[in-house]
Amino acid sequence: MKILIADDHDLVRETLAAFLECEPDLNVHTSEDLQSATAQIRNEGPVDLVLLDYTMPGMNGLTGLETAIKMNENRPVALMSGTAPKAIAQKALDLGAIGFLPKTMGAKSLVNAVRFMAAGDVYAPIKFMTNDSTEELNPLAKGLSVRELQVLGGLCQGLANKEIARDLELQEVTIKLHVKTLCRKLNAKNRTHAAMMAKEAGLF
Repeated sequence: MKILIADDHDLVRETLAAFLECEPDLNVHTSEDLQSATAQIRNEGPVDLVLLDYTMPGMNGLTGLETAIKMNENRPVALMSGTAPKAIAQKALDLGAIGFLPKTMGAKSLVNAVRFMAAGDVYAPIKFMTNDSTEELNPLAKGLSVRELQVLGGLCQGLANKEIARDLELQEVTIKLHVKTLCRKLNAKNRTHAAMMAKEAGLF
């Protein structure tokens, strides 16, 4: 079974690959962005399952998902993210994704989910998808846009503005503006304080 993991963060990509490579029947390949992932598929043919990071370069929101689905000849393509809210996960499923994987999943759950999706079954964590969305449940997120939540997620990962800008395909100055707006909306002293508030509130 051939699996392609596309994620621009080396540690995440390598960790996921290491989990899956422990399974004797899984043949794991990796890419650092959407362009290299689609190039692999174009050159080597469709794979049994593609795992795409939501915020890596080339994704352009969910447009990259649609591109990958077409390139993989409608074989299973799943979205994974550590920051995307329920609304994004649901939209991805509506667009044809075979599943949505939070990056907080344990190794055993990940392997089970991969096998499930590679077999053609739609997968999404029941708790994540059936609870009210994070924006509705968590008072801290109520006044934030999806983009602001993405930036806040980046802050919680300890990413610099330049790294967040790269992940979201935005200009660094735009990220600075979002950080400033986040601090104002959250009444945070600075970016570190904003990230701390989000973590303490259980938002990420």
